Amino acid sequence: MKRLILLLTLCLSACMGEMPKGVQAVDNVDAQQYLGTWYEIARLDHRFERDLEQVTANYSLRDDGGIKVINRGYNVKNKEWKEAEGKAYFVEPAHKDGTYNGKLKVSFFGPFYGPYHIIALDKTLYNYAMVTSGKEYLWILSRTPQLTYPIKQELMSQAKALGYATENLIFVKQANQVEYESGRHVVH
Repeated sequence: MKRLILLLTLCLSACMGEMPKGVQAVDNVDAQQYLGTWYEIARLDHRFERDLEQVTANYSLRDDGGIKVINRGYNVKNKEWKEAEGKAYFVEPAHKDGTYNGKLKVSFFGPFYGPYHIIALDKTLYNYAMVTSGKEYLWILSRTPQLTYPIKQELMSQAKALGYATENLIFVKQANQVEYESGRHVVH
């Protein structure tokens, strides 16, 4: 477990400030709406989540005004659950309306922080988001274990246009997931 936390911190710290050109965090994020459980739909591969399925991130409010982060996933090779607890803070002060710019810093180990930028967000219902920590890190998140095909495709298209290697995305298996084949219903 300590190794998982250390790797997560080192990887996030190493990529600080290495955002692809043109990548911007969304603005006017309502922190209260962002709290809760998010399911990982897709991610670029990295060591600290390798072999994990059923990955979730749970965000709750901390007493100091920050966000408590609980990342959890099932390691299919070791047949055990892995969990890492961290903390996150918005980098910029709140706007007058109480919303924030989607730039956060996150730490899973001591005083070391890495970036967490929300680069796409369903601001109407907060049902999906796309976040990054640099050129090599990308996550597509949803409030449910599955995300509709058109939304997933739109987020992947946005990520590709921003320079992310979307052909390397790993689609995360979630519990009780139904596998759909796109296009079979279309008659030419």
